[in-house]
Amino acid sequence: ILFRRQRQMCIRDRVEALADGVSITHKSGEVGRLFGSVGTVDIARACAEAGVEISKSEVRLPEGPFRVAGEHEVTLHLHTDVDVTLKVNIIGEE
Repeated sequence: ILFRRQRQMCIRDRVEALADGVSITHKSGEVGRLFGSVGTVDIARACAEAGVEISKSEVRLPEGPFRVAGEHEVTLHLHTDVDVTLKVNIIGEE
């Protein structure tokens, strides 16, 4: 258990180092409304590309996946006592 908690704290430090957050490009319409949505898998993949491996189950989206381009805040639940806020910038491309 101690090893797992240390791993989560290390991940927390790396996520906090991503001060600018992560960016995800997704197809959208004219008003910034996305075709489809950006969910936990997309956010976990973007974090992995930024050098921080997280599981999709660690991404918390209480209001469901994002359907609008813009900047959003996501909570990563890394351990029982370890939660981190991550900025996710969704860029809509027409």
